[in-house]
Amino acid sequence: MGSDLDLVPWERLTPEELAGACQRAIDACEAGVEGIVGLAPGVRTYANTMLALEEAVEPVAFASGAYAFLAYVSADDALRATAREWDERLDKYLVGLSFREDLYEAVRQFAGTDEAKSLAGEDARYLAFELRDYRRNGFELPREQRDRLRQLMDELVEVGVQFRNNIDDWDDGIEVTREQLAGMPDAWVERLRTVERDGQTYYRVSLDYPEVQPFMANCPDSALRRELFEKDQRKGGRANVELLERALRLRQEAAALLGYASWADYRTETRMAGTRQAVEEFLADLRSKVAVKAERDLAAMRAFAKERTGSDEVNIWDWRYWHNEQLKSQYAVDEFEIAQYFPLDAVVEGLFSVYQQVLGVRFTENPEAPRWHPDVRAFDISEAEGGPAFARFYMDLFPRPNKYGHAAAFTLRRGRRLADGGYQKPVSAIVANFTKPSGSQPSLLRHGEVVTFFHEFGHIMHQTLTRAERARFSGTQTERDFVEAPSQMLEHWCWEPDVLASFARHWQTGEPLPRRLIDAMVAAKNLNSGILTLRQIFFATLDLRYHSPGFDGDSTRLVAELHEITGFPYPEGTHFQSGFGHLFGYDAGYYGYLWSHVFGDDMYTLFEAAGPLSADVGRRYRETILERGGSVDGNQLVRDFLGREPNNEAFLRGLGLTG
Repeated sequence: MGSDLDLVPWERLTPEELAGACQRAIDACEAGVEGIVGLAPGVRTYANTMLALEEAVEPVAFASGAYAFLAYVSADDALRATAREWDERLDKYLVGLSFREDLYEAVRQFAGTDEAKSLAGEDARYLAFELRDYRRNGFELPREQRDRLRQLMDELVEVGVQFRNNIDDWDDGIEVTREQLAGMPDAWVERLRTVERDGQTYYRVSLDYPEVQPFMANCPDSALRRELFEKDQRKGGRANVELLERALRLRQEAAALLGYASWADYRTETRMAGTRQAVEEFLADLRSKVAVKAERDLAAMRAFAKERTGSDEVNIWDWRYWHNEQLKSQYAVDEFEIAQYFPLDAVVEGLFSVYQQVLGVRFTENPEAPRWHPDVRAFDISEAEGGPAFARFYMDLFPRPNKYGHAAAFTLRRGRRLADGGYQKPVSAIVANFTKPSGSQPSLLRHGEVVTFFHEFGHIMHQTLTRAERARFSGTQTERDFVEAPSQMLEHWCWEPDVLASFARHWQTGEPLPRRLIDAMVAAKNLNSGILTLRQIFFATLDLRYHSPGFDGDSTRLVAELHEITGFPYPEGTHFQSGFGHLFGYDAGYYGYLWSHVFGDDMYTLFEAAGPLSADVGRRYRETILERGGSVDGNQLVRDFLGREPNNEAFLRGLGLTG
């Protein structure tokens, strides 16, 4: 390896080497843990117990980040299968570690020492969080119940892996003629897979984001939209409905064993919200405020549809199309026209320029860095004024078969203070599915994809600019309902006219994005914000109710019951939840997207006041929010950054509502 930021020689990695590396990580962790538990009670110190525990776990965390990560991105079937197997094994191993009696006893012994009582800052927080986790893992329960809890947690790991794999492997779509793709640009059509049948060429529109979303927004045929929509709502299949319902039973049993009324009560205890009731109140209050706007939105959309077709019928598979038609007709905003001004290279350049200026850093491409696929690019991060690289990030931006289907930021190696006083350099990867370049044109991003890019890159900055001392609080390891706030805040840059004007340019002519289009996009920002926000409230409410007292176990019936929140009838015969990947990982936590949005919008008011590219506010944001990671409670981070108590005025204003 040429650099201390080079993690794994991915290009030449074999399944056997991956398995060997993961096994060695477990062996190293076992050896470290044996050293901790073998100490006599009287000699326990922070260094030989707590720091030794962090050191012991690090190889497994690294193997999960750098090796098992290939389960989501490897194009090699054998390598991906091995990575999937080890992704599950490493997760289970860490679950097992958190249930070890002897390790708990070691931490408990240290907690009783005078040194433990004199700890402060991150060190005190680390110990408190470990003790809290042991309590939440049932260490105050009788042995038999604790064993059952361990069994439940292991099974949940297995079910979660199967559920996600079923979504990633799901391959469905519709086959249509070129005539049925009227309204879709040639460059988009030529990227579709084709099928020859009876002397006719059919184009296959899959459920991948770069295909399904533009199709739903631009196809004038409601029957075709319905067909694709309903296939999308069955992604993952009946098998995933059964896996989800099994997971919901396992979670409820685990919560009950631990003395919680529900899994939602268990999960919210360690979040900003604090209680399930606080989340219920938040969602109910938000729904009541947004419903008024959504009713206006839907009435206007129906009137618009009637003007065009003579019918005011707008179904759930129609709203994206009519939303897009309204944008084009009422605001002269055409997503394909605007995409001409967002070639990926220009967006990357603009994104980098904005983040570098505001956060005081420099990104340098490193073509020598190891990578797992030829499409992947690597960049090293240093301070703007120079000096050695202190972090790296990878960009894996295009779809390919069996790749992770959403956009996300993955920690490959976390930052933390080392025993010798140095700092372990963090490495992360942004994984997305933007339109690939074709023979005739580059990758062109729709504005929504530009927003996604800025958002996910915010997570990359959170992970790589961390200065947290302990790995436990590194980067995005904050409360789950706060973690989106720093990134949601930075989406605002994508709506700032001067920021857009600095990098949006036509891929052929180099002409800047016309000011009339920028103004129209900003003016149209709140078009149908009520409908869009109610969808998020539906997802969050569904997730919460699945995990709350009173759920009867039938996940599809609850979808049908709550579907009215969206403003549309439930599409019979579908089971949207089978493809709702967030139900594993964000279980009882999907509300966090809306919850954190409130804080993100409020934090952006400092940039609004000082200027969107203010380096002073940027430095404060970097030092107060990004560098501290989870070392301070999210509520405190927000108060420290704002210099006041947070409120929801900016959030409601951003939806086109008044506070």
